[in-house]
Amino acid sequence: MLAGWRAWPEEFANRYRAEGCWQGETFGQLLRKRAAADGERIAVVSGDQRISYAELDHRVDRLAAGFLKLGIKAEDRIIVQLPNIAQFFDTIFALFRIGALPVFALPVHRRSEIVYLCGFSEAAAYIITDKDSGFDYRELASQVQASVPSLRHVIVAGDPGSGAFTSLDDLYIDAVNEVYDRLDAQGPDSGDVAFLQLSGGTTGLPKLIPRTHDDYIYSLRVSAEVCALHKESVYLAVLPAAHNFPLSSPGVLGTLYAGGCVVLARSASPDVAFPLIRSEAVTITAVVPPLALIWLEAAQSRHYDLSHLQVLQVGGAKFSAEAAKRVKRVLGCTLQQVYGMAEGLVNYTRLDDPEEITVNTQGRPMSPFDEVRLVDEDDVEVPPGEVGELLTRGPYTIRGYYKADKHNERAFTSDGFYRTGDLASMTPSGYLVIEGRSKDQINRGGDKVAAEEVENHLLAHPNVHDAAVVAMPDEFLGERTCAFVIVHDPAISGNELKAFLRKRGLAAYKIPDRVEFMESFPHTGVGKVSKKSLRELAAQQQDERVNVSK
Repeated sequence: MLAGWRAWPEEFANRYRAEGCWQGETFGQLLRKRAAADGERIAVVSGDQRISYAELDHRVDRLAAGFLKLGIKAEDRIIVQLPNIAQFFDTIFALFRIGALPVFALPVHRRSEIVYLCGFSEAAAYIITDKDSGFDYRELASQVQASVPSLRHVIVAGDPGSGAFTSLDDLYIDAVNEVYDRLDAQGPDSGDVAFLQLSGGTTGLPKLIPRTHDDYIYSLRVSAEVCALHKESVYLAVLPAAHNFPLSSPGVLGTLYAGGCVVLARSASPDVAFPLIRSEAVTITAVVPPLALIWLEAAQSRHYDLSHLQVLQVGGAKFSAEAAKRVKRVLGCTLQQVYGMAEGLVNYTRLDDPEEITVNTQGRPMSPFDEVRLVDEDDVEVPPGEVGELLTRGPYTIRGYYKADKHNERAFTSDGFYRTGDLASMTPSGYLVIEGRSKDQINRGGDKVAAEEVENHLLAHPNVHDAAVVAMPDEFLGERTCAFVIVHDPAISGNELKAFLRKRGLAAYKIPDRVEFMESFPHTGVGKVSKKSLRELAAQQQDERVNVSK
């Protein structure tokens, strides 16, 4: 058992097995079964590549053999930072088959996040593409390796360059059948941790979320059922596949579980996505609210045939009711709202729900074994219809973050409920309406920005005395970031501070959208910086700017 993670208590684990939630299947076995049953069906479309289930299974075996030869072994943590390319699936399933643990980084992460992930997870390898969207990941990898000398391998999908990096292509080797048989015989158990995901994070850099084969495959199975996936389903991945929403809700892995076809898009632009919807007869895809708004506008000026699209999922942040009402009318498909978290709980509006529920709620828990409480500040359940913090536990909601005992004491109740930090109310029919957050986190169009992390980077500047980062409302993204800063020398500009953050390797979406300078911060009665007052000030300033521009 992997050190540093909390398993479910035995009584709960036994219950989930007895109820049929956990069925003792690993990801390696899942793919093997699909290849045996539907080998000739197309599993993945990526550019000009059309990869069948049988071919994918064989590619995974060959790559797993190469990883073993390189010295990668069970429980090794491997940072995977790949865009939406076919090698993403080869890589993660090869690691699953060995029992090594992918740590899912996102393409937008930069030096700050990757150095932390490599160091904290004690990663054995870092897997990247050569270039994507104009960014050279090999340069990033060189910086990371210089900062984390224990990192043994950098593996590159594409041109490895002139350095000491390993080409992913060179690791696909034809091994003897005994090697492949050994992969099956000596692979992980279904109760083992399969991979580590990143939390949205509210207290500095992200926590690592351990997901097991049992719990995650259960979430795929239920998601596929709720979303009515089958072998003829075609899922278009326009969001980064490593993100929990497009990975599993039902996402790319849920589609493969159902025997459907995954189409990978390198961009979420309508000019890329709409032609793929038409040419590949896409039936379902997932977007975040800002992207949904772009698609709704684009669909009225572009004349692509989107008639195959049956379901548009919107999640990652709250979708406004007025925008939600436009989906059916403009795109001609069913809207499905999705609210969930990488820690576990997933909620869906159902495909046959009336419009009132679909546009005004964020869905209800997908599993009958999901337990949900809405509580006040004293952990007392609030009366029906009132707003409270959402707590949850269940067969696919973790019991603790990886190597984070102190944080786990705060993030989980003594009886195992996860404190989501989200404020919600519940309708009489059991649907959740997300009302806000109790955690210090900005949801910038689905990208979660931990205020403390950005504040810590700002405080590293020699001219910054104090910093407080808060959310400000935004019609397009839902929220943007505003950094209030107290400086020693008033000559410094906001643009200079933003450039400083970029040089520190902070991901672009974490760079504050606005920087405001103050002489002092408002405080609460107990002397803490009043983030509430700063949020109100940011919103007021935003309104004034909007009014001036009109």
